[in-house]
Formats: sequence, structure tokens, C-alpha cells
Amino acid sequence: MSLSPLLDELVESLRCLPGVGHKTAQRMAFHLLDQGREGATRLAGTLHEALERIGRCEACQTFTENTLCPVCQDPGRDPSLLCVVESPADQAAIEQSGDYRGHYFVLLGHLSPIDGIGPEEIGVDRLLERVRKNGVSELIMATNATVEGEATAHFIADRLEGTGVTISRLANGLPVGGELGVVDGSTLNHAFRGRRPLVG
Repeated sequence: MSLSPLLDELVESLRCLPGVGHKTAQRMAFHLLDQGREGATRLAGTLHEALERIGRCEACQTFTENTLCPVCQDPGRDPSLLCVVESPADQAAIEQSGDYRGHYFVLLGHLSPIDGIGPEEIGVDRLLERVRKNGVSELIMATNATVEGEATAHFIADRLEGTGVTISRLANGLPVGGELGVVDGSTLNHAFRGRRPLVG
């Protein structure tokens, strides 16, 4: 039974968020209408403004409301290091670690021929041009440790063979604080292949 066509539309609209099913969307809608109207108004305004003003950085393809994002504008960053990630969320995760001081290139996803996503759709040509023109000495492939992420990393590495650019891959393996008994076999295999000396 429908309480209100507009309420039904609100619930369906909230379901576009990742991991939000019908029940969760319904709880969100009831909360926004019952107790959170001020917050809902602010959310609606901010969402509208973000959709109007946020685009892609001309250099790295991450989200920004300016021509260049703050990272690309930062003179303290090392332009010889370029880290390739699949999404702005991946870039944000690396930035939160606080250790990396190079630049980024954000692919618009990963290669997936079955879904019609090829090199053009994720900006591989723009990445290769940036590597060749900007004096990049090391390309850090930080694509996800999935079949598609690995294929994307290898595809890009193949295109740069013979250019003299060092291509590295983020290590995959055991999480800090993890126990071997709960780690899957694939992760253990990566951990063994990526092992390094304990001292030195």
C-alpha cells in the first residue's frame, strides 16, 4: 500500500545510493521527513550545487570545481611520481594515509571489454600523454587487486614498455592486524610473492 506517491518517489530516489535497499531507503526518507527537515534542505541544496559545479580536473581527472584540483596545483608535490587509481575514492584513501607526495591520474574505472569499457573510456591515452610530456620517472599502478584491475595495470604497463619509465605495483597481501586463519588463499599467494627481507 502506498502512503504517498511523492514519498514512494523519494524512497526510490534514495535507492540509487550504493548498498541502499528498499527498507534502508524507507528509513532514510522517514527520518528526513520526520526529524531531519533542516538537514534534508541543506543536503538537497549542497547536492544540487555539487552536481552543477563539480567536474573533472583537466590534468588528473579527479573531482574538482576548478580547472585543476588542489593536488595538481600543489607545488610541493613530486611531478616525477604518478600514481594511477581507478576512482576518486581510491585517491582519497591514499591521501588519507598521508605518506604519498606525488601526483595522481584517476582512471574512469577499469578495462572491461564485456561491458564495452575500453582504453578510450577510462582515459588511457590521456594518461600516456601525461607520462611522456611531464617527465614522469615512476608510474605507480594502484588499480584494484581484481581481475579487471590487474588487466588494466598490465595493459598500461605494456603501452609504456621501452620508455624508461619505472612501473611499480602496490603490494598486496596480509592486512595489518590480520590473522592467517581468516585470510583467503589468493591474498596469501600475493603476500608470499610480495615478501621482502625482515631486516634491511
